[in-house]
Amino acid sequence: MGSAAAAAAASMHLGSWVQTYSMFNYAGRSITPSCLILSPFRKTVHPYPHPLFSPKTKRLHISPCTSITAVHLSKEEKLKEEEEETPTEETQKETQKETTVFNFKSYMLQKGHSVNQALEKAVTLKEPLKIHEAMRYSLLAGGKRVRPVLCIAACELVGGDEFTAMPAACAVEMIHTMSLIHDDLPCMDNDDLRRGKPTNHKVFGEDVAVLAGDALLAFAFEHIANDTIGVSPTRIVRAVGELARVIGTEGLVAGQVVDIGSTGLSDVGLEQLEFIHIHKTAALLEGSVVIGAILGGGSDEEIEKLRKFARCIGLLFQVVDDILDVTKSSQELGKTAGKDLMTDKTTYPKLIGIEKSREFAKKLNKDAKDQLAGFDLEKATPLIFLADYIANRQN
Repeated sequence: MGSAAAAAAASMHLGSWVQTYSMFNYAGRSITPSCLILSPFRKTVHPYPHPLFSPKTKRLHISPCTSITAVHLSKEEKLKEEEEETPTEETQKETQKETTVFNFKSYMLQKGHSVNQALEKAVTLKEPLKIHEAMRYSLLAGGKRVRPVLCIAACELVGGDEFTAMPAACAVEMIHTMSLIHDDLPCMDNDDLRRGKPTNHKVFGEDVAVLAGDALLAFAFEHIANDTIGVSPTRIVRAVGELARVIGTEGLVAGQVVDIGSTGLSDVGLEQLEFIHIHKTAALLEGSVVIGAILGGGSDEEIEKLRKFARCIGLLFQVVDDILDVTKSSQELGKTAGKDLMTDKTTYPKLIGIEKSREFAKKLNKDAKDQLAGFDLEKATPLIFLADYIANRQN
């Protein structure tokens, strides 16, 4: 083949390749290259820049009239060539390390599917039918499943596994769903839309909605206590205590009460707003991570690092929520947009403006990921990507 033809062939072949980037090229983005599918971790090794340029391929590109003896190699030459062609074990490991990528979309789909299956199995239709229908209506309505995935990821980071964390992961999602059902009630935020569907009380009535939330709250503790397997009773009790704390008067309830009392006031400052967000939103995210770390066998030092990580992403979640409320439509959000403005709630954009709110979100994301220093990088990768996902989410 002539040099021009060979160059053209090489150009065409190279143009068809899909480039793979390392996880660091995608840090800070919520998207994943479309070529990265199925497995969260994909490893690709190319010993040569391109097949066209390998010595073996060159040997095949000979003129039909060329004598076979012209390309016949001695035994010594073949051995030398094979040695040059075959990458060493060290080179292969280095290449694999450099081309290992994390497919966040695949990870979330896999974990979310596992959580949905576990929730479906945990809360079944039985008598009384109406209350179980109401519970399942909100619990299985979709959602990003960020809290249960955080619980699983934290458990795996410290040496545990998905099976160990799953009852706790389901428990935090049950409690999160309870908080949404109650938050939407007329006596609270009085909302008609949640996850693109009518809110629970609009379908089942206020009385059943209240009871559905109560039932999910109670069952969450029953589920984590009875279904967690392979963990010492001491750690299970510690996890249950942590969960109770982050949703009571030291957590979610405290934040909700202060939020209700602050609505419409003109003198609410940043300190009070941070208290509301840390308790109302960040607390359950914190609990999700900490419980996962406890059940996974984490040391006290590891648990506290992850607590700080979770507190940062929890506050980050709410800051982003405040921004989205004034920048996105109801259709984009799946819930009523502009609700904070209509109810005269104090938010970060209201106090410091959109741009400074975005700057604060970036700082919280960085502070969160700083807490993961010292952990195994590959095991910490899901939490790194989850932080970026929370920072860059669009609904």
